[in-house]
Amino acid sequence: MSQTHAMRDKILPVVTILLAVLVFWYAAAAWLNAPFERDTAARAGTTIALTDLLKNTMMQERPVLPAPHQVFAELWDTTVNKPITSKRSLVYHAWVTLSATLLGFAIGTVLGIVLAVGIVHNRAMDRSLMPWVIASQTIPILAVAPMIIVVLNAIGLSGILPKALISTYLSFFPIVVGMVKGLRSPEQIQLDLMRTYDASPAQVLTKLRWPAAMPYLFTSLKVAIAISLVGAIVGELPTGAVAGLGARLLAGSYYGQTVQIWSALFMAAGLAAVLVLVVGMLHAMVLKRMGARP
Repeated sequence: MSQTHAMRDKILPVVTILLAVLVFWYAAAAWLNAPFERDTAARAGTTIALTDLLKNTMMQERPVLPAPHQVFAELWDTTVNKPITSKRSLVYHAWVTLSATLLGFAIGTVLGIVLAVGIVHNRAMDRSLMPWVIASQTIPILAVAPMIIVVLNAIGLSGILPKALISTYLSFFPIVVGMVKGLRSPEQIQLDLMRTYDASPAQVLTKLRWPAAMPYLFTSLKVAIAISLVGAIVGELPTGAVAGLGARLLAGSYYGQTVQIWSALFMAAGLAAVLVLVVGMLHAMVLKRMGARP
C-alpha cells in the first residue's frame, strides 16, 4: 500500500504540471492564432463564430504558435512514418547533430579533465589558466561560432569537426570547474595520511583525489552533454547546413514552418534528456562499482 502511495505521490505532481502546461499552451495558441482568422474573415466580408474561430486556430498551416497536437503529429510523422535515411526524418537529422555532439563532448571531457589535473597540481596554471577558462565563457557562442566555422573552413576543415569544436568550447568549462572542485575535495587529514605513506603525486591522484572527484565529474558531465548538444545545433546555424536539427530550425524559419521548428525543438529536448539519462546511469554504475551504498 505504501508503494502505491509513493508512486502516486511521484506521478500525480508530474501529471498535474503536464496538464496545466497543455491547457496554457492550447489557450496561448488560440489567442495568438486568432487575429489571422479574424483578419481572414474580415477580408471576406463575413463574421466568424467563436466555435469556428477556436477550431480554425488549432488547424492553421503556418500558425504563430502551433497547438500541441500539431507538434506531436509532426513528430510522429517525421520519426515513425518517414524512413530514418530520409532527409525529412527527424531521426536522420538528430543523428547528424548527435554525431557532432558526442565528438565535441568527448574532446571537451578529455580537455577539461587534463586542464583540471594541471590546475590542481600546478600553482602557476591555477593562477594563470583558471581566470582565462572563466573568461572564455563570457564570449557569446553566437559570436564565436561563425568565426570558428570560417577559420576552420579556410584551412580546409569542414563537416563534423567545426560543429564538434563548438560543442567542445561549451562543454569543457563545467568539466574543468567540477573536476577542480572534486580533485580538491579530499580533506587535509587525508592528504597528510597519503604523505605519511610516502605516496607519490600520481598515487595521491589515482588513489585519493580521482575517486573523490567522481560525483563532481558526473554532475559536470550531465551539464556538459546537454550543452554540447546546444553547441552542435548552434554550429549548424551559420553554415547553412542541410542536415541536422539546426538545419531543420533554419529551414522552418526560412519558410515560416513553425510546426517544423517546434517539432525540431522537442526532438532536441528529448535527445538532451536521453543523453543526460545515459550519463546518470553511468554515474550510478560507477558509484556502485566503487562500493557506494544506494
